[in-house]
Amino acid sequence: MIAMSRRRVLAGAGAVMLAPVASLPAAAAEAVRSDVKDVTRTFARYLVNARYEDLPDNVRREGVRTLLNYVGVAIGGSQHETVDVAVAALTPFSGPAQARLFGRTERFDIMNAAFVNGISSHIFDYDDTHLKTIIHPGGPVISAILALAEMTPVNGRDFLNALILGIETECRIGNAVYPNHYYVGWHITGTAGVFGAAAAAGRLMHLTEQQMVWALGLAASQPVGLRESFGSMNKSFNPGRAAADGLFAAILASKNYTSSDGMIEAKRGWANTISTKQDYREITGELGERYEAALNTYKPFACGIVLHPAIDAAIQLRNEYKVSAAQVTSIEMRVNPLVLELTGKKTPKEGLEGKFSVYHSVAVALIEGAAGEKQFSDRAVKDPAVVALRGKVSPATDPTMKPEQVEMSITLNDGRVLTKRIEHAIGSLERPMSNADLERKFRDLADGILPPQQIATVMERCWKVETLANAGDIVAAGCRTA
Repeated sequence: MIAMSRRRVLAGAGAVMLAPVASLPAAAAEAVRSDVKDVTRTFARYLVNARYEDLPDNVRREGVRTLLNYVGVAIGGSQHETVDVAVAALTPFSGPAQARLFGRTERFDIMNAAFVNGISSHIFDYDDTHLKTIIHPGGPVISAILALAEMTPVNGRDFLNALILGIETECRIGNAVYPNHYYVGWHITGTAGVFGAAAAAGRLMHLTEQQMVWALGLAASQPVGLRESFGSMNKSFNPGRAAADGLFAAILASKNYTSSDGMIEAKRGWANTISTKQDYREITGELGERYEAALNTYKPFACGIVLHPAIDAAIQLRNEYKVSAAQVTSIEMRVNPLVLELTGKKTPKEGLEGKFSVYHSVAVALIEGAAGEKQFSDRAVKDPAVVALRGKVSPATDPTMKPEQVEMSITLNDGRVLTKRIEHAIGSLERPMSNADLERKFRDLADGILPPQQIATVMERCWKVETLANAGDIVAAGCRTA
């Protein structure tokens, strides 16, 4: 089932331009738009009634792994210039010191804390990925509910249940409109993430069914994020804003601030307004049986997911044949068209742009044998050796290649041609990161920000979240005191 889900992923991503539903035969269009009655209410009812005890073990396990990965990337991103700018801009306007910021000493009100932690978790593009939709689920959801847990203590079991329900919400709603919604230009982590944050926060606030309907409706009124922002600070704004907006929606709904009861599915509601595809069965089908949260994956490389196969191929060839940049005459690749659409920047000027450059990614991976946050720094994109090698990188699009595939050929000065085909990159569902991999990633990200013993403590609290009396203790362990 997992392999089938992954094939579905990125199966539609092969075509850059997609026909709108309106152009489909009438019967097919009707099937895609089927089951439109009471979608928002049906899902809200599920959210307020779903129990922690009913979660399958594998779903709980993936929820814990998602939490660990989120905290690691949030701590790691906390010192980035983008976070510094946001903190400086918001400090004069932040309200009571209700919640902490990962990796920092400042405290903000819960709305601004959720926003800043959401930025921090996404700035490296190193966060979790639901491959069927390319949503990064952790940032919007966990940023919102950890801030809430600091203000109103919540036990770890309830916290994990809310976390999983939030991820389920954003990914199911994302499934309903992907890929059409994404290809027209929306950043789906923001536009769907706001629903996940609202659902998770609403669950912790014990909203009634009607209040949850309103929370989802208020979330629907706040879609955030455009793909034009990719490569700038604005990209990480999107999950941060989704976290704060979802929390905002749940708080308003808890005081009976009303909305339409059909804000997701109505003719002029969210799905019909922002997408030409609406498959509501993805939202309400198999509730409590099919878990999108079980399909979450974690990045070994700090950049857009479509770059991972090429990076994996470059690192494997480098390690297998001891290749150096001086030996390389050319690097040719066959890639899915989505790779160049999303990551076609030939001459990135700063680290954030490098995350959307297949040329930089392959060059730096071949030279440094890695593609972590250090390889997507301003230093890395300006490195003369990297700049020279990226001029030898030649990707060619091939619609028969799936987004998770790549074929790479490196021609050396001595005439040898080294080849590698990747079917599924490391970090995919087929080649998942282990718990040990996630811990190494966490330590590497937190190193220099927190002392080793504190890193060990916050990781332990993540792994043992279900036993915590207050999930907010995770943030307490992951912030700086001085």
